[in-house]
Amino acid sequence: MAEALYGDGGFYRAAGAPAAHFRTAAHVSPAWSQAWRQLLERVDSALGGKTFVVVEKGAGGGELLAALAADAPRRWRLVGVDVCPRPTGLPARVEWREEPPDAFVGALLAVEWLDVVPVDVVERTEAGLRLVEVAPDGRERAELPVPRDDEEWLARWWRTAEVGDRAEVGRSRDDAWADAVARVTRGVAVAVDYAVEPRRDVAGTLTGYREGRQVLPVPDASCDLTAHVRMDSCAQAVGGVESMLLSQRDALQRLGVTGRRPSYDGDARSYLTELSRAGADAELLDPGGLGGFTWLLQAKGLPLPL
Repeated sequence: MAEALYGDGGFYRAAGAPAAHFRTAAHVSPAWSQAWRQLLERVDSALGGKTFVVVEKGAGGGELLAALAADAPRRWRLVGVDVCPRPTGLPARVEWREEPPDAFVGALLAVEWLDVVPVDVVERTEAGLRLVEVAPDGRERAELPVPRDDEEWLARWWRTAEVGDRAEVGRSRDDAWADAVARVTRGVAVAVDYAVEPRRDVAGTLTGYREGRQVLPVPDASCDLTAHVRMDSCAQAVGGVESMLLSQRDALQRLGVTGRRPSYDGDARSYLTELSRAGADAELLDPGGLGGFTWLLQAKGLPLPL
């Protein structure tokens, strides 16, 4: 999975890969960046309005940072972190790099990043838990034993009950998130992703996306490979911080996104514009779609901003 996504010629090494293959909240409504702007202003204010760095890990096409760059205070330092080339047309004030700064004061944003941190898949067989191997042509086998550290993680966070049940080992996500948050000396870290529910997701969640369609998760670098995230496990991987988990619907409503249908005031053009905007905002809040994402917020040296 790591090689297919991030190796030489990997899926995410191609320019514009995310936007070409799947649609995210950043592509839906301007309310998305406006909500983040409000959240960041709260964090900035709590930090005293001095040094403020916004780092987006897994910045993809840079859509969120580009929107923030349009009117964010000039003293805000905006940093996009991704393995893909710098997006064409990204405002000059946005830095672009493969690794986040070693230490900074401000906000770490990770929107749909943890779901593409590579994981191993396990399956319960008659002989016990076994690692699932996948060939480039999609053929699978489940024969290798599961390492002890992974077994311990699964026993705590994702138990499989019946032969044929599958799980994804999220220990790599815990480590990746803890490493990212460790770079925030003061401020807030926010991860946004679809959360796994082991009692529901008995077949696992690993899947692929290519050109807007769901496909088999074959590790040949032709498609995105993604799996839902055990968000509470990631939260516990970071010690000594204030934390909260909430749905995207709840988070965005707390930040002023309503999706409320406008009233008609006699101006047809204005009404249609506002109606279209409300429909886009409602898509962000839909609990069966984008509103079903989970937000993990963790704060260092200040209160949680929601």
